[in-house]
Amino acid sequence: MAITKIHPIKSTLKIALDYIMNSDKTDGKILISSLNCNPITAHLEFEQTKIECNSKAKVLARHLIQSFFPGETTAEEAHQIGIELCEKILKGKYEYVLTTHIDKGHIHNHILFNNVSFETGKAYQSNKKTYHQIRNYSDNLCRKYKLSVIDEDYVKFKEKYKTNGKSYKEYIEFKKGKSWKHKLQIAIDHTINKANSYENFLKLMEEYGYEIKLGKYLSFRHKKQGEKGRFIRARENTLGKDYTKEKIKERIENKVNENYKNNKICYDKKSYKKFDNIIDIESNEKVKSSKGYEIWARKHNMNTMAKTLNQLRKYGLSSSMDLETKLQEEAVNRQEILNKIKDVEKVMSEIYAAIEDINTIKMNKVIYKTYKENPNDKDFYSEYKPQIIAYEKAINALEKCQYKNPSIKELSKLYDEYKNKKDILMDDYANENILINELTQLRKNTDKYIYNELYK
Repeated sequence: MAITKIHPIKSTLKIALDYIMNSDKTDGKILISSLNCNPITAHLEFEQTKIECNSKAKVLARHLIQSFFPGETTAEEAHQIGIELCEKILKGKYEYVLTTHIDKGHIHNHILFNNVSFETGKAYQSNKKTYHQIRNYSDNLCRKYKLSVIDEDYVKFKEKYKTNGKSYKEYIEFKKGKSWKHKLQIAIDHTINKANSYENFLKLMEEYGYEIKLGKYLSFRHKKQGEKGRFIRARENTLGKDYTKEKIKERIENKVNENYKNNKICYDKKSYKKFDNIIDIESNEKVKSSKGYEIWARKHNMNTMAKTLNQLRKYGLSSSMDLETKLQEEAVNRQEILNKIKDVEKVMSEIYAAIEDINTIKMNKVIYKTYKENPNDKDFYSEYKPQIIAYEKAINALEKCQYKNPSIKELSKLYDEYKNKKDILMDDYANENILINELTQLRKNTDKYIYNELYK
């Protein structure tokens, strides 16, 4: 397995090149390769390319390090892997110097490449995406040369769950009912269950108070967030894999097809509407200034109250006391669901941590073994200090964990089971919220109507 790191060089390029081409480190300068430049004068040629391309980039070069596990490969093979990695990453468009160091207990490649392409004149974009590509290329080359790579079950798990639930801040906001991201997830889930097409889904989301931006990504912002509130993109790394534009369309289509097969009406074509508010006759300025509006308002209140009473009867509520009791019961139910969600998330967090620890131990086992065989090798410890510390932390954490025995594959399956439990609970929580909001509105209407009748 190979570990990769990359960092920019904004000065001292000549010093960096001299270091990586050290004769003692590169087997008498045998393990040195380059593209479109002479390693000895590479620093001048890099600069010349930048001048000819009229580049204003501040970074002179990028320094990529590819380290192999001790005893896993030969110097020649590591050097060949380095050349192939350069071909994959740089595609023959950037000058580079590649050296393979053999002076330490582990073999590692140093690649210094020009930050400016001699072919396009553009600067290399070093970011999370390009670094992820470097790691993937490096892993694929390790597979090609039959070196160890990251556990496939771990890769599948991480791909499936790129985000592990919510941060603590998000959880607190969720608990308080203030997380716009969580509210949006609930609204999308609820609307998908109502919608009979993607277009209808968008219309319903607007009726629920969401502004919608259409483009490369589907974005939402609730009106209560105000103009300063940010639109939330329906992306996998923002809301989750079930909330991308493509997945929303797929979920709607699957639901409609399933309901059609079962000969069920997929949804009531009358859009969901919140109960109208009772108008406060005594305090409303428009009522005071317009007799016609007052007549309309009283008629509106009577119709709204009739609908309110019908809805109360559907819930089997015949008095204000019944309504208050029902509200309290549902509030207790919602809190119980929230507590269950918290318990499930705690287990999921423990399983997730166990998977990370098991993978960390697998990844760094050879490094740690080499370190323990010669703990006085300061150079080796300095190079692999993060991995050594991570290994020891993972071992200690796993010893205290109840999930230390199952494999990553087994834990991944267990995590799926708890994720399904959480999804069901989240749906229950959303339904409780909808019910409580409706009951609260019914109570407001009842209280206002009684007040208006007393003082009319």
